[in-house]
Amino acid sequence: GSGFVMLPADGAAETTAVEPWADKLVKAAESQIGITLSYDASYRTIAYPGGDVPRETGVCTDVIVRAYRDGLGIDLQKLVHEDMKKAFSAYPRLWGLASTDRNIDHRRVPNLRTFFARRGAALAIGQSGRDYMPGDIVSQILPDGRPHIGIISGRMNDAGTAPLLIHNIGRGTRAEDILFALEVTGRYKFAG
Repeated sequence: GSGFVMLPADGAAETTAVEPWADKLVKAAESQIGITLSYDASYRTIAYPGGDVPRETGVCTDVIVRAYRDGLGIDLQKLVHEDMKKAFSAYPRLWGLASTDRNIDHRRVPNLRTFFARRGAALAIGQSGRDYMPGDIVSQILPDGRPHIGIISGRMNDAGTAPLLIHNIGRGTRAEDILFALEVTGRYKFAG
């Protein structure tokens, strides 16, 4: 199998076995770095299924949706939309909607969190960087209360204490040492 070189705090290299699907997911997320260069949360009408905003822009959820499509052939736009149609009342009512909207539902962090939880993908929130594995989806909350989401990479921070998070928080898709800079609100492992 494949593996990532993870550097623990003591600096000794160790290889962590990563499931092939997680390796593909991380590589697909990393491939967005240098392509998605900006952040744009405007509402847009997009194709269905397989719809996307232009690759050079997007929001944090677009990193997740694109990684699943590109790496695993899984269309979260379609899966979230279909699940919301079946169980609309299970999803947050934060936007005052009376029904689903396939243009935006999959682009909202609370909806992705609900979808992953409904699929049995929720894991305990880790207290240490070593608790997180490449391919884990992590939701967070910004100081102003807005939700955020990213994918755990296969690279550790310089101190070797936490993996980098692949995300878009306003400056395009990047891998940054931000896992514990924001409060973690959820952790998910979803292979499809």
